[in-house]
Amino acid sequence: MTECLFCRIVEGKVPSERVHEDDDVIVIRDIYPKAPVHLLVIPRIHCESLNELTPAHDRLIAHMVRLLPGLARSQGLDSGFRTVINTGRGGGQEVFHLHIHLLGGAGRLPGF
Repeated sequence: MTECLFCRIVEGKVPSERVHEDDDVIVIRDIYPKAPVHLLVIPRIHCESLNELTPAHDRLIAHMVRLLPGLARSQGLDSGFRTVINTGRGGGQEVFHLHIHLLGGAGRLPGF
């Protein structure tokens, strides 16, 4: 059994609230939300972070990014949303499986 939490979620071995899934990704609600809407877009294949991407991942990354506006609309985020990709420990990454955070619904999200 893999030690990667997100791989276990993708495999259905850890419960999650799925919002969307297709052949390439699953989208779940974050269990520790930082905003009223906080989704995670997780690729089904394991890739540790942006640092490990190769040209072979181009279609997957494009798919993940292109999903974001539709996901945001489906969650009522008509006035805007934020996306975050943490990369490496120094970048705040806690689960070492590439994923995109989609956040919104708080009126104005705090700045950086």
